[in-house]
Amino acid sequence: MNELAQTGLVLLAFVAVVAVAALLYYVPVRLWLEAWFSGVRIALTTLVGMRLRKVSPPAVVRPLIAATKAGLDLLINELEAHYLAGGSVDRVVRALISADKAGIDLPFQQAAAIDLAGRDVHEAVQVSVNPKVIQTPKVAAMAKDGIQLIAMSRVTVRANIMRLVGGAGEETILARVGEGIVSTIGSSQSHKAVLENPDNISKTVLAKGLDSGTAFEILSIDIADVDVGKNIGAELQTDQAEADKRIAQAKAEERRAMAVASEQEMKARTQEMRARVVEAEAQVPLAMAEAFRAGNLGIMDYVRYRNIESDTEMRRSIAKGEEPQVS
Repeated sequence: MNELAQTGLVLLAFVAVVAVAALLYYVPVRLWLEAWFSGVRIALTTLVGMRLRKVSPPAVVRPLIAATKAGLDLLINELEAHYLAGGSVDRVVRALISADKAGIDLPFQQAAAIDLAGRDVHEAVQVSVNPKVIQTPKVAAMAKDGIQLIAMSRVTVRANIMRLVGGAGEETILARVGEGIVSTIGSSQSHKAVLENPDNISKTVLAKGLDSGTAFEILSIDIADVDVGKNIGAELQTDQAEADKRIAQAKAEERRAMAVASEQEMKARTQEMRARVVEAEAQVPLAMAEAFRAGNLGIMDYVRYRNIESDTEMRRSIAKGEEPQVS
């Protein structure tokens, strides 16, 4: 009996511990007391309802205590709804406290919307109070005289709370500033003018309203460094001259090939004409023999023909610069 009684007492103690743990879990008395002594009136049934709705009471109540101590009037139902929507109650409350201390008008609904949009609302409020400096990567551009300049700038921005939802981010600011630098340098007549007055780039780019549609307000654009790069104009002219040279060489080669082909054609025609002459000359003796037989050519006619042929041969020899041969 003693052993059974001891076993019963152990089981009873275990059940009591489990019951107390479950009670303390579903009824967070300590958190309720913490809120009560902080001036936040919350019913225990409300905390139990949060547990049943799978809402962490500390994640909602402690930010509410901080907001109440900071003088903000927030509703626990709004905080719980934001928690159920997947937002960070602590981040939103800290942003509201920072905005209130800085004199920035930031309603809870807007802060919750910014947080649910995936932006850090607390950091946005801090950037709105303390502007942020963004350094752009090196941007290469070419002035009208063909000299390349490499510029790097620092952009001071302040968060625009009203445009955080749906507004473009830092990447858009960097892209627009880079585009403005390229455009400004490209419109300069000389790279020397840019090096002498780099602040003209800042003024020109800043006047374009590059922060339109973004979640930031550009306060200033400062050119941090400008370096001279390559002589792009000279390289382009050199490349163009080399291309023109190759085109001229190709055309000259084409004309030479056509001239060679024409010369070969003329040689072929000359050889063909010579062959015809030789063939015609070979027919002369045959024609003369036929004329002798037919009685159309006499001895005196043949002698005169030979004299004319000799005279012609002598003239050819004189024309070639050789002494005539006397036969």
